[in-house]
Amino acid sequence: MNSVRTYEVRTYGCQMNVHDSERLSGLLEDAGYAPFDRAGADSGAQADVVVFNTCAVRENADNKLYGNLSHLAPIKAANPKMQIAVGGCLAQKDRSTITAKAPYVDVVFGTHNIGSLPVLLERARVQEEAQVEILESLEVFPSTLPTKRESAYAAWVSVSVGCNNTCTFCIVPALRGKEKDRRPGEILAEIEALVAEGVSEITLLGQNVNSYGVEFGDRLAFSKLLRACGQIEGLERVRFTSPHPAEFTDDVIEAMAETPNVMPQLHMPLQSGSDRMLKEMRRSYRQSKYLGIIERVRAAMPDAAITTDIIVGFPGETEEDFEATLDVVRAARFSGAFTFQYSKRPGTPAADLPDQITPEVVRDRYDRLVALVNEIAWDENKRLVGREVELMVAEGEGRKDAATHRLSGRGPDNRLVHFEADFSAVGGEAPRPGDLVTVAITHAAPHHLVADGPVRALRRTRSGDAWARRQGEPEPQQSVGLGMPAIGVPAALPDAPACG
Repeated sequence: MNSVRTYEVRTYGCQMNVHDSERLSGLLEDAGYAPFDRAGADSGAQADVVVFNTCAVRENADNKLYGNLSHLAPIKAANPKMQIAVGGCLAQKDRSTITAKAPYVDVVFGTHNIGSLPVLLERARVQEEAQVEILESLEVFPSTLPTKRESAYAAWVSVSVGCNNTCTFCIVPALRGKEKDRRPGEILAEIEALVAEGVSEITLLGQNVNSYGVEFGDRLAFSKLLRACGQIEGLERVRFTSPHPAEFTDDVIEAMAETPNVMPQLHMPLQSGSDRMLKEMRRSYRQSKYLGIIERVRAAMPDAAITTDIIVGFPGETEEDFEATLDVVRAARFSGAFTFQYSKRPGTPAADLPDQITPEVVRDRYDRLVALVNEIAWDENKRLVGREVELMVAEGEGRKDAATHRLSGRGPDNRLVHFEADFSAVGGEAPRPGDLVTVAITHAAPHHLVADGPVRALRRTRSGDAWARRQGEPEPQQSVGLGMPAIGVPAALPDAPACG
């Protein structure tokens, strides 16, 4: 009797790819594969099927993929029954180039047909030749596919796929296609099902979430969706990423402020603070509009934490343009920023623009930007010292927690807090991932907060129960919680924004 074949999914890129990988894992387990236990495997052991879910946004994406593939080549040669699959944005872009450069790859599939992976793997096995299937448009909305979520207490929920914008630096619309919106009823039904499983936080996900509704002609659809999320019993925290400033309307701000379970947190890509650069990027807003949105968000939600994406060194960027970006950073006072050095991507209009900036100048500007972002984020975090914050206990977010004897969690504003594992004031019982604790902030750093001293309150939640079930722990004797769950982004996700 044959043993069960194992799989491993390796993910690169944004939250869209992370969520797609949850679906790929669900599909493979639905087809009878078992997850590969790297920690428990013998040294040098490898999964029977390795899936690369790729990103094409950064310049070195190709090199990273082919480098990782080359490491598997000798393993594949020694074990021909092993299979390698490449999907995601780079697969959509490179198509047959992948099998030309790495002929030992068994399957190449695109962003529009992730549901085909099990069939393509079986076809490649039977026919003993590579299978390349790239669709040009979406046939089945991915959310209808089986999904293996990484977190028991927080989940991504797609509201749309694709993008109708034409930013000159971005290859995503060419790879994920035009925007396709899900119907509100389908989204809310998925959220309700997740809450029934124990999830207490969801993040609405789309390339441009606040253009949601364009396909069925409702300009207020996204704010209506936020308000509808507020009616779902047991759903404690709602987030979304990423909105486009050009389409960010006041009805969304009002919905955020007036819906208690929509969190006071906003990730809104800036890309550049220079009006001239924004025009060259085809970002259909200007500095004044962007800052106006932030001003209105802060007026409605004074404690809102705002994060952003910024590109340095776009073709033609002058020192004056760069200073305009720094001016916006100073005015906006971001709690954090994902900062990128511009990388030329073949197939994008910006790749052919004149006046490409030299690497030395780009690096200098990048370093100056990061220094300013960190300085402001640190100042903003210092303002929270002394405050009590309610955290959802996270799983796997504090890499140094074992050494410092701390646990980690996220507040309503999504800030990461490492807190002392002192439960003497709450009966000595340790919280589980998904449970809620109240702590007092004692120290601030640019990218996190610290809460030393006893945990001041602990609420065991349905989300914590769901986490315990995953670990095989027995059900608690008392199933009625004393309070309502809260927070947490999906547990072990990379620090990378959705493309936007």
